[in-house]
Amino acid sequence: MKKIIPPKLKATIALEAVKGVKTINQIGSEYEAHPVQVGIWKKQLVENAHLVFSGERKERESEQTALVDRLYKIIGQRDTELDWLKKKLHLES
Repeated sequence: MKKIIPPKLKATIALEAVKGVKTINQIGSEYEAHPVQVGIWKKQLVENAHLVFSGERKERESEQTALVDRLYKIIGQRDTELDWLKKKLHLES
């Protein structure tokens, strides 16, 4: 079964890997995570650490929020159209 590791723990593991005090294999066995995965998290942390201090993250969040809002609007329109069609065809929901 696949083990789900929370994001906070992933960050802790990645920070430990970046410090370089222990090897990736040691960190992986300590936290019961595959060493390859630890390496991936380390790489992601190093590549994206600058986003913590920039406005790019907020821009992405606002773009994603706008997308979600637009999709909910489309879903609402489709529900309304479906209800209208059911009434026209005398079908019950």
